[in-house]
Amino acid sequence: MACFHEVLMITLFYGLILPTWVVGKQQIPCYFIFGDSLVDNGNNNHLVTFAKAIYLPHGIDFSSGPTGRFCNGRTFADFTAEHLGFTSYIPPFASPNGSNILLGLNYASAAAGIRSETGRHLGDRITFDQQLENHEMTVSSIGEILGGADSASTYLKKCFYQIGFGSNDYLNNYFIPSVYETSNIFTVEEFTKVLIQQYSSQILALYNYGARKVALSGLGPIGCTPYELSRHSSNDSCVEYINTAVRLFNHNLKLLVDELNNDTSLQDAKFIYLNFYDMSMEAIQQPSSVGLKVVNSACCGTGLNNGALTCLPFEVPCSNRDEYFFWDAYHSTEAANKIASRRAYLTVNPSDVHPFDIYHLIQL
Repeated sequence: MACFHEVLMITLFYGLILPTWVVGKQQIPCYFIFGDSLVDNGNNNHLVTFAKAIYLPHGIDFSSGPTGRFCNGRTFADFTAEHLGFTSYIPPFASPNGSNILLGLNYASAAAGIRSETGRHLGDRITFDQQLENHEMTVSSIGEILGGADSASTYLKKCFYQIGFGSNDYLNNYFIPSVYETSNIFTVEEFTKVLIQQYSSQILALYNYGARKVALSGLGPIGCTPYELSRHSSNDSCVEYINTAVRLFNHNLKLLVDELNNDTSLQDAKFIYLNFYDMSMEAIQQPSSVGLKVVNSACCGTGLNNGALTCLPFEVPCSNRDEYFFWDAYHSTEAANKIASRRAYLTVNPSDVHPFDIYHLIQL
């Protein structure tokens, strides 16, 4: 759900320095993406689910039209691939192409979560555990291509891994008590602790598959999405009890990053935290500073704040999409994703990342 931004001076700064890297040499051999609808680029297209975006106006500004991306154009992962020097976007796991898997794969699935039951009311989805199983198959295939497990391990150590889960575990699990029992079983503090514990185990499984350079995405202020504003707010103010849960998750995720980096058994790995919450709140509170104008309503949707229903097939979206923070009831526009990717890739604001940004991670 997170959307992103930066102050005008930073925008101008990046505009001057980033092109030399974007158009330059590919900086790493491969890029693997795990997550939910924020970075899903087609893995849900053939699933039996309400969570799919293979129709216009999704993709209205994307070079290939609708692909399954929940956005008018490029996602955070697409922009990151550009920053990393890839000449094409990382393909979805659902449609790999032979040895192209050596460049990486996108396993993300809309409605997916850390917990296996998360999002089940929307239909099929590929949970994080299932995404890990898919990656295990990929690693095996890479070993076959390169001539063995040792060669695959050496290769994967140079690759970049991006992981982003948690939003659905709250919005499409804990905060739907009529469907899920978690809020009756756990306090929000207990649920967050359980989530982080499971997340930690899953991240360690990815380490065992060869991941060494890993970015963990913090959650954005999902209480500020048009969907939540349409349900709870009468004055366009963010829903605080949801954002409180998000901040608690992010706090514990950042602590987990420190714990993983201090684990002597993981000395050859490095983990970073991407602070999408503060990036997003900065844009929501000061949109003009990042070149945006509309932060409390979606570009595409219906009802209050265009958040009551998500973008419907062939609906006519707003024309000034580069001025909107939210594309639909939940997801960010290409404009917001572009700003976020710049700040996460090479930041000038230390609070955006911890302990450093993606650019410095891949140099290790």
